[in-house]
Amino acid sequence: MESWDEMRTAYTVARLGTVSAAAAELGIHRATVLRHIDSLEASLGARLFQRHARGYTPTDAGLDLARVAKTTSEQMEAFAGRMRGRGAEVSGEIVITSVEVVTPIVVDALARFRAAHPGTSVRHVVSPRVLELAYGEAHVAVRAGRKPDHPDNVVRPYFQLRSTLFAHESYVERCGLPSDEASLADHHFVTAAEPRAARFFGWLESVVPADRIVLRSGNQRVLREAIQMGMGIGFAPCFEARRDRQLHQVLSPREDWEVPFWLVTHVDLHRSAKVRALSEVLRAVAEEEADAGGLTLPQAM
Repeated sequence: MESWDEMRTAYTVARLGTVSAAAAELGIHRATVLRHIDSLEASLGARLFQRHARGYTPTDAGLDLARVAKTTSEQMEAFAGRMRGRGAEVSGEIVITSVEVVTPIVVDALARFRAAHPGTSVRHVVSPRVLELAYGEAHVAVRAGRKPDHPDNVVRPYFQLRSTLFAHESYVERCGLPSDEASLADHHFVTAAEPRAARFFGWLESVVPADRIVLRSGNQRVLREAIQMGMGIGFAPCFEARRDRQLHQVLSPREDWEVPFWLVTHVDLHRSAKVRALSEVLRAVAEEEADAGGLTLPQAM
């Protein structure tokens, strides 16, 4: 048996009694109906119909096949209905991936998403590795830097992350605050292990003597903890720093220090109700943060 199409054709002939009526209902040519029946009888090694002037009457084998086909048809219709309904409802697991620096924004969005859609569960993958949306590793990705260019992804501007130098109150009590850029050389700093990780890290290396850098790390959480412990001045996202009143801004944010972030979904999933719902919440959180001055939104959200 080559396909369900042949069984469905035979079932329709058995139900309607003629080749012409079956062809009309199925929207295929009369010759195709005859070919399907001949192929099915050959593959089963049994006669399915008695041909006569008034049409086709199923044999015992034909009646048996019609019963099986009827059940299969009903199950296929029920399955299709469930799939149509599932596409419109927001339920089940959804996987999002992002880099660590924007975890507070993402988790805020996930909490709101779960509150609005209690039938869902969320998996948040924090990883510098670019997960493959095409292979189903994630439904939504929040990515930083250069615009992703995979042809199967839908990529939309999300926000520009604003960062600048901050010092914890404990550091300020011990060492004071720099009065201007020229006085930075009199202070201590924590920074990335790789200056190319972001443009502002490279800038810091160019204006601060190497012996004034007291800690380097490739982990954003380590750098944030070091700033919180008062080890030195360091870069932090403006949206995160404004939540901590013990952090003091050292310099005004500069436009060339902003890092672009992108909201990425796979072309096959970006219109699904679940992905759309999460994307809308992610955008709403970004808009609130932008209103508070922590982010810069692109021209078109």
